[in-house]
Amino acid sequence: MGRDGARWGVAVVAAMLLLTGGGCAKVDAPAAEVPAPVALPEELPDASGEPTGSPVPQEASATPSAVEAMGAAPKATPSASASPSAAKRSAKPERATATAPRTVPKPPTETEVPPDPPKPPASDCKPSYKGDQASRAQVKAALTDAAGRTYWPTSAPSIRVPLNLIKATAWQESGWQSNIVACDEGIGLMQVMPETASWMNQRFGQSYDVWDYRDNAYLGGTYLAWLTKDIGDRYFDADYRLDAGLCTSELDSCLLNAVIAAYNYGHGRVAPDGEPLNIANPNYVRNVRALMTECVCLGF
Repeated sequence: MGRDGARWGVAVVAAMLLLTGGGCAKVDAPAAEVPAPVALPEELPDASGEPTGSPVPQEASATPSAVEAMGAAPKATPSASASPSAAKRSAKPERATATAPRTVPKPPTETEVPPDPPKPPASDCKPSYKGDQASRAQVKAALTDAAGRTYWPTSAPSIRVPLNLIKATAWQESGWQSNIVACDEGIGLMQVMPETASWMNQRFGQSYDVWDYRDNAYLGGTYLAWLTKDIGDRYFDADYRLDAGLCTSELDSCLLNAVIAAYNYGHGRVAPDGEPLNIANPNYVRNVRALMTECVCLGF
């Protein structure tokens, strides 16, 4: 076809595009993608260990975890014609480098520490109940509010208590029962000891009522945040990340495990002055870690 014929052909194609709405005409933007929901297991993992309070009985589940149920993600295989920049974008990002715990911790920055937990109660003791029990919706709102707070606005504003951590801890400790009183005197959702509540109120200049389910959630969140700051400063060079991806098979490898252990076993026992981390309640740590991803409470 000659040059004039080519021009005529282009004109015809352009006219057809205009008639059919193509070319530079405005098109509607595509609908936003919505991630597919992930089903949560209906059962809980086995909860043997050293919990405080009286957690609800938990049955073993035959249902795999959400990640296992979805299967492994397929690996991206760029074609030979793919550009180097596209291949680079498709590469999986590397995990952030973990801060290894110090063998010899730094001196404490806090002049006062919370009291040690009491001795275990008699094995035949049964928990009691006081007052009305909050609904699951009320408990969920209180725990969500506690997780959303900035506990160290000046010295460590990056510290946040992960919502799945505070939900899992409350489930492990009380089964989300706001009016339960354990034989060791642990109270409510987060099984806060009266002496620990008094210490935290004094330390942070608050007046939280340990018997109020909302204040109980704040007290539990406050203690988790305090443990994050203190243990993070002394053992992890002020790396406050409570990220499960930073943990290895060694229980003392990450701040998350240390904070969970200290919440149950006591700060002074897990993070003794001048000594390495001592995580002597591994079953409790593993229970809470499992509940952070598989607890039925995450779906409430």
